[in-house]
Amino acid sequence: MDSDLFSRRRAERFAQLLDEANGGRRHHVRSRADDELAALVAVGRRLAADPPAVEVDAEFRTGLRAMLVATAEREGVGAPAQPTTAPASTGVRAVTGRRVRARGAILVGVAAGAIALSGISAASENALPGDALYGMKRSTERAQLALASSDVSRGQLFLDFARTRLDEAATVHGDRVGFSAVLDDMDADTRQGVRLLATAAVQRADATGLNAIDAFVTGQRRAVSGLLDRVDHVERDRTHRSLDLLDAVGRRADGIRAAIACGLSAPVASDALGPNPDACPADR
Repeated sequence: MDSDLFSRRRAERFAQLLDEANGGRRHHVRSRADDELAALVAVGRRLAADPPAVEVDAEFRTGLRAMLVATAEREGVGAPAQPTTAPASTGVRAVTGRRVRARGAILVGVAAGAIALSGISAASENALPGDALYGMKRSTERAQLALASSDVSRGQLFLDFARTRLDEAATVHGDRVGFSAVLDDMDADTRQGVRLLATAAVQRADATGLNAIDAFVTGQRRAVSGLLDRVDHVERDRTHRSLDLLDAVGRRADGIRAAIACGLSAPVASDALGPNPDACPADR
C-alpha cells in the first residue's frame, strides 16, 4: 500500500464511497483509487463472513469505555461547534473543511476495519442518546451495514437496530423530544429492514424470508405495547404511531406471502415497506 493511499483526495473519495454504501447520494464520478478502496471493502467482507472469536473482559470494557469518554470530552466530540469571532475567508474555511473530511474518512476507515478486533463497539453498545459514545455506537451499526454480504443480511440488521432503538426509548422516556426522536429512528430502521426483506422475498418468489418479519412484528409489538403504561399522554400518542406501523408491516408480509403462494407475478407498485402486491384472485 503506497504512502499516498490516504492523501486528501483519496480520503475524500473514500468518504464518498462510505456515504454511498450507507444509502447516501451517489456521486457520478469514478476515481482511480476506487479499485484500491474496493480491496479494503473486500477485506471487511471477509471479516464479516468469518469474524474472529473475541471475548471482551468486563474489566477491559469498563476501562475502555472510561478512556473513550474522557477522550471524547477532551477532544470535544459531540459538542456543538463554537462560533468564531475572527473573520475567515471562504477559501480558508473550504480547505479546513476538506481537511476535516479527509481526517474523518481516515478515522472511519481505520475504525471500520478494527471494530471486530478492538472491542470498541462493546464499550459503546450500552450508550444512549446524548452519551459521548452514542455516535460511535451508530457508526458501528453503519459499518455493519456496509460490510453485510446481501440485502437479506442488511434487512435483518435493520430490524435488529429497530429492536435496539426500542430499548433506548424505554430508557429515555420522560424526555419527549428524545423519546420521539428515538422512535422516529426505530420506525425508519423498521421500514428499511422490511423493505429489503420483502423485496428479496418477491424477487426470489420465496416466502421464507418473511418469517424474520413475522417474528420481528410479534416481539416488537409486544415490547412497544409495554411502553404504553410507562409514558405520558404525548409519548403515548407517539407510541401508537409505531404500533400502527407494525400493524401495516404485518399486513404487508401477509399480502406478499399470499401473492407468492398463488403465483402472482412480482408487483409493480412499491412504497416505503417494499413491494405492494395485488390481492390473490378468488379462483386461485
